[in-house]
Amino acid sequence: MTDLEAALRAGVRGDVEFGVTARALVTMDASNYRRVPLGVVAPRDADDVAAVLEVCREHGVPVVARGGGTSIAGQATGTGVVLDFTRHMNRLLDLDPGTRTAVVQPGLVLDRLQEAAAPHGLRFGPDPSTHSRCTLGGMIGNNSCGAHSVAWGTTADSVRELAVVTARGERLRPGRGWSGAPDGLRALVDGELARLRTGFPDLPRRISGYALDALLPENGADVARSLCGSEGTLGVLTEAVVDLVRAPRARALAVLGYADESAAAEAAAGLLPYHPLTVEGMAADLVPSPADLPRGGAWLFVETGGDTAAEARARAETVVRAADAVDADVVTDPAGQRALWRIREDASGTATRMPDRSEAWPGWEDCAVPPARLGAYLRDFRALLAGHGLRGTPYGHFGDGCIHVRIDFDLLTAAGVGRFRVFSEELADLVVAHGGSLSGEHGDGQARAELLPRMYGPELVALFERAKAVWDPDDLLNPGMLVRPAPLDSNLRFAVLPREPVDVAFGYPSDGGDFSAAVRRCVGVAKCRTTEVSGAAVMCPSFRATGEEAHSTRGRARLLHEMLAGELVTDGWRSTEVRDALDLCLSCKGCRTDCPVGVDMATYKAEFLHHHYAGRRRPAAHLSMGRLPQWLRWASRTRVVSLVNALAAVGPLARLAKAVGGIAPERTIPRLAGETFSRWWGRRRPASGGDLVVVWPDTFTEHLSPSVGRAAVRVLEAAGLRVALPPTLRMRGRPVGDGRTRSPIALAAVLLGGRRERVCCGLTYVSTGQLDRARAVLRRTLDLMEPVLETAAPVVVLEPSCAAALRTDLPELLADDPRAAALAARVLTFAETLERHAPHWRPPRVDRPAVGQTHCHQHAVLGDAADRRLRAAAGVTGELSGGCCGLAGDFGFTKGHFEVSVACAEEQLLPAVRSAPPGAVVLADGYSCRTQLEQVAGVRGEHLAEVLAAALDASGDGG
Repeated sequence: MTDLEAALRAGVRGDVEFGVTARALVTMDASNYRRVPLGVVAPRDADDVAAVLEVCREHGVPVVARGGGTSIAGQATGTGVVLDFTRHMNRLLDLDPGTRTAVVQPGLVLDRLQEAAAPHGLRFGPDPSTHSRCTLGGMIGNNSCGAHSVAWGTTADSVRELAVVTARGERLRPGRGWSGAPDGLRALVDGELARLRTGFPDLPRRISGYALDALLPENGADVARSLCGSEGTLGVLTEAVVDLVRAPRARALAVLGYADESAAAEAAAGLLPYHPLTVEGMAADLVPSPADLPRGGAWLFVETGGDTAAEARARAETVVRAADAVDADVVTDPAGQRALWRIREDASGTATRMPDRSEAWPGWEDCAVPPARLGAYLRDFRALLAGHGLRGTPYGHFGDGCIHVRIDFDLLTAAGVGRFRVFSEELADLVVAHGGSLSGEHGDGQARAELLPRMYGPELVALFERAKAVWDPDDLLNPGMLVRPAPLDSNLRFAVLPREPVDVAFGYPSDGGDFSAAVRRCVGVAKCRTTEVSGAAVMCPSFRATGEEAHSTRGRARLLHEMLAGELVTDGWRSTEVRDALDLCLSCKGCRTDCPVGVDMATYKAEFLHHHYAGRRRPAAHLSMGRLPQWLRWASRTRVVSLVNALAAVGPLARLAKAVGGIAPERTIPRLAGETFSRWWGRRRPASGGDLVVVWPDTFTEHLSPSVGRAAVRVLEAAGLRVALPPTLRMRGRPVGDGRTRSPIALAAVLLGGRRERVCCGLTYVSTGQLDRARAVLRRTLDLMEPVLETAAPVVVLEPSCAAALRTDLPELLADDPRAAALAARVLTFAETLERHAPHWRPPRVDRPAVGQTHCHQHAVLGDAADRRLRAAAGVTGELSGGCCGLAGDFGFTKGHFEVSVACAEEQLLPAVRSAPPGAVVLADGYSCRTQLEQVAGVRGEHLAEVLAAALDASGDGG
């Protein structure tokens, strides 16, 4: 233990962490920059903050305050001690509806304040797109704004009073009228009144530099306001009194289509006289489905408010009439509005990938110009990009003249970094030429502070340095930001990554086969740190259960980044820190869809485990549950199902089996079916006629839940389809499809005897990182499936996790085998099969409400639109929840995971089931989901096929 660590532990009641994991988690924010800190402290109160500052001052170690870590300019990283306010100092201390104020701690997430204010008809005005995870302290430090700044201004406009601890331990309460000013600040301002009155551009989004003009007497000598946007360089915030605004009772959204972004930008300023709540702009290259929007190549999202829905709509229609748009629509449905706003909010992530999937980066994320000049600025900006051979996708707060953009800088080579510098210098000059600010929302940080003299001139920047010296004479707080900055092309986070592709098992087709590029996908916007889930969203269940950064998608990506860098995490694939962080990843694949940049932590986890245990003894759970198909086939062949069920049920032998197998003692080992799905199939006479469909006998349906398979066959045949099962290595002579088997391999499978081998998606091997075995299993499966691939038959996979494995893992593990892509393309869900191959069939009426959960893999990989339509056609009403059931294959059965597993289920699934209306059916297409419901809640879940089959039987429909 170092002297610094020992002194901090002696003086601080909060968490003091100097380990590899804690440091690795905060080496980066959402910027291009990386710094390795000495340690991390999570203070409990202002006394802890003062103690940290005293110790660090004595040791000459800098201090950086950090909130949600979503800063885009590098100001939330540092080489000394990082103060993490999200763990303890994260409370709402008071909310007074009468005065419309709230007292908050710096680590309070904005959405928590909004939730508390909403019942009183109030809200905090500024709302960055990261509102679900950004903190009030970070917003004050960066003077954040958000989409509603045209109505409610910046964070500085909502701050009434602050509580700060200075670098030398003085506790101040900055406010108006010089309240809380440190000694020397007023004298500094009084001596520079003329410069302060003339040196700042008049902009709604001028965030760059220190807001020293707030200290002018005509501006109320507002010390609190002058601290907003100071990026933690002047004092450490411990508390804030903020103003709230009255929220409109109703809102409408006018969506205006324009030919291009310049036309949209030029129109934006003309809409401000109509007092909209937002004027947001984005172009077609950021919109996943432009078909859902009015005609055009770019759009303005103009929100209006009112006391009634009619009033809000009328104001939106007034905006439409005044807009001179190519096309327009007014959206009043709250769900429709939320869906559109999600597109805009996710842009900070989606913009990191160009249409050709190449990478794009922040750095010039949020320049702002006078709104009336925005169209001209965008044209010049586009020309500058083209002149440097760069591409970017502007979007953002058009009504405030503030543009966000990610640019496809090459930050991996010296030449590319050199061009990044030259472009940055020229763009700074362009912004200034248009009367703008280098930062219009996210602060200067390291990305832009070096260029502030181009905006303010050397004299005003020198005044910034003098103000910094008044507040922080020892340069202890976040040095290198705003004044005496580090060069904008130093400390780049990409510089430490390997230059050659890492040898990996998966193909990573979206990242050019480069694992480093896959890990680089995480830019740090931290949507995975959202603590509340809405709709069908899944990501990130382990973070919501634990609240720990290490168990978020971003935290794991950071550790993988440091593993590849080799500076902090030094043992590569053998790293215990990475292993432990990945241990609570449920492999739900939620991040694959919910992460704005498509991080796929389930795949990264499988990759890591593959390398981590190469040539080493694996955990018992990998052998017992990772090889589940193998054990179940053995149990089925030996025909000792009854004995196995008896031994596994209860008592000493069950306890011994769980201990040996690494299974959580709280779990009950599921019973094997007395008859497998395939045996049942083998003794029946299948229906003839109709399109051929091949039902996949996945491990769970085959051995544990054959009722699902039987029900699916019942429904598919009732729909007029001809059902078959895939071949095995010892068949009963029944041909698949039309019987014209041409493949020698498949023909041998039909003719030869020998042990029976069945198709398998490899899911359990993949999820436990047994990728060599998974590839062997999948190649054998492809051999078996060759006769199926020679037909036009779809492959119906009833278990969503197995369908997802075949759609994604199979082609990414066997990219060299064209049969893999062919089989992946054939995979359909149960509902998709009925919709595509029996389009005129009408399901039986169920006419019951449903509760349950959309399977996480279905949400992430397969989609559930066909399921929704099938349920609606059958009269199954109600919405299924999102999230993850928490069992997630082997995860919830593995020893040590039970508590987190149940916590995940308690978030959405179990409350939904408990509040189910009378007569509701509990839908759970996944075997894991049904098992979790049974073992934790004592509730039987049903596959949609079972529900429809029961309705067919009840109606007497024989198909």
